[in-house]
Amino acid sequence: MRKRKARRKAVGTRAPILIEARPNARWSLDFVHDQFANGQRFRVLNVVDDVTRLCLAAIPDTSISGRRVARELTAFIERRGKPDMIVSDNGTELTSNAILRWCSEHRIEWHYIAPGKPMQNGFVESFNGRIRDELLNETTFRNLAHARVVIAAWAADYNTERPHSALNY
Repeated sequence: MRKRKARRKAVGTRAPILIEARPNARWSLDFVHDQFANGQRFRVLNVVDDVTRLCLAAIPDTSISGRRVARELTAFIERRGKPDMIVSDNGTELTSNAILRWCSEHRIEWHYIAPGKPMQNGFVESFNGRIRDELLNETTFRNLAHARVVIAAWAADYNTERPHSALNY
């Protein structure tokens, strides 16, 4: 019985992941959900650089598969360079064979947070709260084209105009 208790405690306590304070040291991914005026649901794939706090992408679509995530990540790398690590939850798109193959091909470490522990991915969770409060809860999206335009404009403003740590406030 003592061994089980000790083992549970060891599994439940994780050391923080130390990263270098430079761009592309670690990216975080997560999805946030919303719906159009007609009730159809859509989701937004958010990608954040944990060090610079920049929104690398906020991609809305009605369906985003693991293959699509892999394609988007490849495009980000071509524009921005390769991250040392990516952190995400254990969602089906992010644990798919497409993502596992992509990580192997690109030699990028992928760290999955513990189930039910969103604060282990705190940077993107904070970003999700901000996009939810400032944009998604305040906007009625007519359709996917409208969502793409409005979300892209919000992300551009977030990265270039708003006072946050990546812009030295």
